Amino acid sequence: MAAPEADVAAASLFGADRRLCSADILAPAEVRARIEVAVLNFLAALASPSSPAISVLPLISRTSANCSLRSSLLSDVSSVYLSYAFCKRSLMRESSAKAFVRVWKVMEMCYKILGEGKLVHQRELFYKLLSESPKYFSCQRHVNRAIQDVVSLLRCTRQSLGIMASSRGALIGRLVLHEPDEEQIDCSILGASGHAITGDLNVLGKLNLSSDARYIIVVEKDAIFQRLAEDRLYNQLPCILITAKGYPDIATRFILHRLSQTFPNMPIFALVDWNPAGLAILCTYKYGSISMGLESYRYACNVKWLGLRGDDLQLIPESAFQELKPRDSQIAKSLLSSKFLQESHRAELTLMVERGKRAEIEALYSHGFDFLGKYIARKIVQGDYI
Repeated sequence: MAAPEADVAAASLFGADRRLCSADILAPAEVRARIEVAVLNFLAALASPSSPAISVLPLISRTSANCSLRSSLLSDVSSVYLSYAFCKRSLMRESSAKAFVRVWKVMEMCYKILGEGKLVHQRELFYKLLSESPKYFSCQRHVNRAIQDVVSLLRCTRQSLGIMASSRGALIGRLVLHEPDEEQIDCSILGASGHAITGDLNVLGKLNLSSDARYIIVVEKDAIFQRLAEDRLYNQLPCILITAKGYPDIATRFILHRLSQTFPNMPIFALVDWNPAGLAILCTYKYGSISMGLESYRYACNVKWLGLRGDDLQLIPESAFQELKPRDSQIAKSLLSSKFLQESHRAELTLMVERGKRAEIEALYSHGFDFLGKYIARKIVQGDYI
C-alpha cells in the first residue's frame, strides 16, 4: 500500500516543502476508496502464493523526532509538521497486536458511517466500539489513538473519516455569525456563557463572519472567560473572546484560524495561567500539536502571550503562589526539549522551573474583581506582550 518514501514525498501537494506530510480533506467516496485499497492490499499479501503474510500497517510517526517547525512564506505564522518517517502496527508483535486490530475496527466503522452519510462524535464512536469489541476498546483513549492511526494510514483528516471531536469551545464579543439560510447571531448580546462552538468543521467553514473588533483574546479557562463576558470587556475594549475551556480542541482552533484569516489585521492575544500547562496551551494554538501534526498545522495562528508572565508576578500576593506539581515538571521538561519554543517563552518557562512555583490568573482578583479587564487593556495598550 505504501509507496517508497521518495515517491510519496515527490507526490506531495506541498511543492515548496516536500518533507511536509499532511492529511487530505477528502469526500466520503474517496475515503471509502482508500479503505478499500487498504483491505485489498492486506488480502493480496495474505493470499500471496510465494510468501503469504499478514502485512504491517505503515503509519506516519507522530513523535518529536519526526516533527519540525515550518514558517509560512506569506505570513508570520509558524507551524509544527510531520515528515515521512514511519512507525508500524503489526499483528505479529505483542506490543502492537491490539493496536493493529483497533485500526481495522475503526476503519470498518468509518466505512459504514461514510456510507450512511453520517457524522459521529468520538464519544459516540467509543460506545459503539465498546459494545461491539469490548476486548479492544475499554477506554476512550484506545479510540482516540486508533483514530489518529487511521488518519496516519489513510492520510485523510478526522472529519473526512466522518468523525467529529466534541467541542468545548465558546466565543463572545464583537462578532456576528451568519450561517447560510439561518438567522445571524450577534455575539455581543449573548449571556456570559457565550456562543457554543460546534464540532462540525463543515458548518464552521461555511459561517460568514463580520466584526468591528480590534483584538482577539484567547482565554485558557472558562471561569475567566465568563468573568470577562459578565463584565462586557468587549464594550470597553473592542475584542472577541474565545475559549476552549482548557486544552484546545480542533474546532476551537479551526474557528480561531478562520477569524485570523478573515481579519488578518486583528492581533491575537492569549491569557493563560503562569505554569507549564498554560504555556503548552498557548503553543498548541500558536504551532499546532505533534499528536495531530498531519492536520493541525492548518490551524496554527500567530498568538501573542499577553499574560500571566514573569513581569506580572509582583501583582500577585505571595500566598497565591503554588508549588509546581509533578505533572507541571513533566510538561516543562517536554517543552524545554522541543524544537519550536521561542527564546522569550523558554525564558519564562525556565523562571517557572527555577522558582518551582506556579500562579493562576484568578490570583489577580486580590486587586478586585474588576481588575482583570483593566489589566488586559493596559497590557494591550502598552504593547506588553511577547
